[in-house]
Amino acid sequence: MKPLLRKITTPFLLYVLIVLGVSIPVYYFVIDGIWKSELDEHNEIIVKKTAYELNRLQLSEDRLQASIALWNSIQPETNIQKVRPGDLLQDSVYTIEKPQRFVEPKTIDRFRCLSSVIQINGVSYRFTVQTNIEESVETIAAIAATTLFFFVILVIGLLILSRRISLRLWKPFRDTVNKLKAFNLNSQQQISFQQTDTIEFHELNQSLSKLLEQNLAVYRSQKEFTENASHELQTPLAILKNKLDILLQSPDLSNEQYQLFEDMHKALSRSSRINRNLLLLAKIDNSQFDHSESIPMHRLVSQCIEVMQEHFELKNLLLLQDIQPSVLLTGNSSLTEILINNLLLNAIRYSDANDTIAINLTQAALRVHNPGSTALDKKLLFKRFSKLSKNSQGSGLGLAIITEIARYQGWTVDYHFENNQHIFSIHF
Repeated sequence: MKPLLRKITTPFLLYVLIVLGVSIPVYYFVIDGIWKSELDEHNEIIVKKTAYELNRLQLSEDRLQASIALWNSIQPETNIQKVRPGDLLQDSVYTIEKPQRFVEPKTIDRFRCLSSVIQINGVSYRFTVQTNIEESVETIAAIAATTLFFFVILVIGLLILSRRISLRLWKPFRDTVNKLKAFNLNSQQQISFQQTDTIEFHELNQSLSKLLEQNLAVYRSQKEFTENASHELQTPLAILKNKLDILLQSPDLSNEQYQLFEDMHKALSRSSRINRNLLLLAKIDNSQFDHSESIPMHRLVSQCIEVMQEHFELKNLLLLQDIQPSVLLTGNSSLTEILINNLLLNAIRYSDANDTIAINLTQAALRVHNPGSTALDKKLLFKRFSKLSKNSQGSGLGLAIITEIARYQGWTVDYHFENNQHIFSIHF
């Protein structure tokens, strides 16, 4: 991914470089054409002035021929001679290349030539004049170098200006993005965006504020419904469970009736457990727990293992413990105890009899290992009511509760599968 400014400036720079590359040969042909035009005009003036001066002098034929011979001798790039038979008496302009005879080392130069017919004392003469035009190359090179210099200055200036202007103009947008990144729906706090006089950013902030306000309202409504429903269901579920307990103790029940009431009792127990878990999640979402206690994690883990000892013995599971001493964390002890118990119950529930479970506590993380054959889907693993196995004993909320408790206390949850082991980690 690239910043927006770079996406804009890169095509701009490429375009300018292409234009500059095309402009150099255009410069050459345009300046060379102007230079030739000026030299043609210069040669024409020389021809006309020379003819005018020779006619004005009214020289005799002998003196005229002597003057022409002298002119041809001291002006090596010009030539005046009588028109030869068969001459079409037409003017011509052309360019030739020839070596310089009067300079060292010998170089090939370009000459702009004019061959014109003039009248001197009533006689037609062919006047040829040649002017060196190599100076145009130096002129073009100088103009190209100057253009390149100012192009570099222009590009550097534009980059600096665009960067500075971008930092100032996009400041409200970056402020909006940073606030959206830090926004937490559970905090229930509306974002106050920075005021800006840019219409597009102002409209964006207004739209986001409206959207967030609606989402917060919907979220509050959903949380209140979940909390109220869970709270209101708790009492009737408890009454039904107690009634079934009484019925199960009745001596007049047949085996068929007993099995029916036992299934109902299991379903009610699971419903009550789900209801308690939903109520717990609602309280966590509402930030109803103090998470500033000092927790002796090593002691709490050991206590939870003792509480779960009966579950380990029922399935004849071997527990390997590696618990570092003096692991002190900041959080809520009740929530942390629920987190540890859910991790252990998850490992016990999805382990076979006689398996080995390992628990490891360091200053950086708590890890629980239990055997497995295939890796679990991490995309669904920590979602509420996601069922990744055929085991129906769980409520589908255990790992979701672990995730919410860890998030609430500023910890992170991770899962990976290695050496036929499911490894759940809580990083502090």
